[in-house]
Amino acid sequence: MYQRLPNWVLGFHGTDEETVDKILNDPRQHLKKSANDHDWLGRGIYFWENDPIRAFNFSKERMKWAKVEGKKPKVIGAIIDLGLCLNLTEQPALAQLKQAHQSIFEDFQSFGVDLPVNAPDGKVWSRNLDCLVIRHLHDLREDADPPLPAYDSVRSPFQEGDCVYEGTEFRLKNHVQIAVINEACIKGYFLPKGVQFT
Repeated sequence: MYQRLPNWVLGFHGTDEETVDKILNDPRQHLKKSANDHDWLGRGIYFWENDPIRAFNFSKERMKWAKVEGKKPKVIGAIIDLGLCLNLTEQPALAQLKQAHQSIFEDFQSFGVDLPVNAPDGKVWSRNLDCLVIRHLHDLREDADPPLPAYDSVRSPFQEGDCVYEGTEFRLKNHVQIAVINEACIKGYFLPKGVQFT
């Protein structure tokens, strides 16, 4: 009942200049869904909620890490209706996540196979366990009798980076991340204004 958020959010995706230009010049184009086994929130089109600077910095970091040459980092904004959202700030969603983990743990255990693990602290880009559990959660909904409605998006806050100051849990790269599963939830793309990217 409360899984549909009644408002739109602004999401920002860090990519390269060529991709941004292609999407803005052709309304039929969408950003590519990520389908890596290490994606934090499972498969979807990823956005930083209300944070174009973090999106830009991530794009720069990723290009450096992946040794991408000859491309210029750029940010594209999106107007997003989260639709039916697996919002991991809410208790019912966290209960579903726990249940999905227990289910996949039992499946792996029955075959004598270990679950994948998330990367250790400091290497937070790799979330193999979380990705598997969230994908399994979607499968459980689809396989239910009767099937449960598919989620349109997944949303979660994450702690990342060094502490802002000693004794705090606020981190320099804290953020809210969104994975849009249903492309129809993206109502439009835009270039962010009034933001200094360095």
